[in-house]
Amino acid sequence: MAVSRRALLGASAGVGFLAACGSNTGRGEGGSGTRISQWYHQYGEAGTEQAVKRYAAAYDKADVSVQWRPGDYDRQTAAALLTDSGPDVFEGSPTLDQIQGGQVVDLTELLDGVKDDFNPAVLTPKTYDGKIWGIPQVIDMQMLYYRKSLLKDAGVEPPTSLDALVDAAKRLTTSKTKGLFLGNDGGAGVLGGTPLNAAGLQLVTEDGKVGFDDPAAARTLGKLHQLYADKSLLLGAPADWSDPAAFLQGLTAMQWSGLWALPQVKKELGDDFGVLPFPKDGPQGAPAVPVGAYGSAVSARGKHREAAKEYVKWLWVERTDYQEDFALSYGFHIPARISLAKKAAKLRTGPAADAVRFTTDHGHAQPLLWTPANQTAYQDGLSRIIKDGAHPETELRSVVRKVAAELDRVKKKS
Repeated sequence: MAVSRRALLGASAGVGFLAACGSNTGRGEGGSGTRISQWYHQYGEAGTEQAVKRYAAAYDKADVSVQWRPGDYDRQTAAALLTDSGPDVFEGSPTLDQIQGGQVVDLTELLDGVKDDFNPAVLTPKTYDGKIWGIPQVIDMQMLYYRKSLLKDAGVEPPTSLDALVDAAKRLTTSKTKGLFLGNDGGAGVLGGTPLNAAGLQLVTEDGKVGFDDPAAARTLGKLHQLYADKSLLLGAPADWSDPAAFLQGLTAMQWSGLWALPQVKKELGDDFGVLPFPKDGPQGAPAVPVGAYGSAVSARGKHREAAKEYVKWLWVERTDYQEDFALSYGFHIPARISLAKKAAKLRTGPAADAVRFTTDHGHAQPLLWTPANQTAYQDGLSRIIKDGAHPETELRSVVRKVAAELDRVKKKS
């Protein structure tokens, strides 16, 4: 699994300066044709690089030069956008600082007539001040895998509430198998705001305020500590949550992981598994599914902004065949467009179809206003609640103060 999957779904992209990020973008300024440079992060899936270069070669209105960027891609891009030597088109999730700083181009018009076909869960974090700053490419999502035979032997039903999950994990724990694996840190790193969403809360409200200053938040997060206290959680596994190895080796009866793991799980377990969203908690709750999507964006300092926009529209709006190919031929992802996700043959049956439904019905992405500072404050508090048994109300009061101050700061920059 590509490292970027964890970064995309586990935390907001960091912004920083990377000295010597490289000035050779491959953009030529001579000749009669328009030359556009396009950056991608380094995918871990075989064939992806060749595919995007094939797409670029098929475009006949400009000469598109694709660069595959290994290393800390988010920092490289953030630094390059401040210079005249950066890419015209780049893959990423434009940050609030980049949008407010005028570093990226408004792409709203590219979705005229088709905006409603893009999954709102991943389009919303690319929208600011009523304008769209990135076109979602594919969706990655996380869900709960469970071993049907182990649950049946223990007389446990697939859990549809958080209380049922806590009970099931305890009943499924034996001398050889733990009930649940949420990552080697007990879930603080991967779960993020998902438990809050399951309680009917948000990280940030639509009007830019803290969305979890509510007693329900403490009650829900306290239940995550109960999993830890019951010794129901697998800790110290050879591979972390993003890899299904612990689940496949029988070290855990249930594991939180990503859609990308599904083909491997299916190959090794056949039909002896099922998938679920994170279960709801409380009377106002609903199942929750974390989603993320890199998008295609245009640099405001590029010399060919209109040509770059036209290329982005061609590739990520008009060429639906390439969009489906990119999502499903070199890995296992969901197309960002709802119509494509519904008709894709690989996503129409079994757990894959369940994953599409979960994403459409229950998907939540980190909001644009959820900055790295907010993420750090919340995740540190969540870790203390889960592993140290810190008082949830006390921890959350501190987190709410920090997040509220950060939200005030970023809104003042608007």
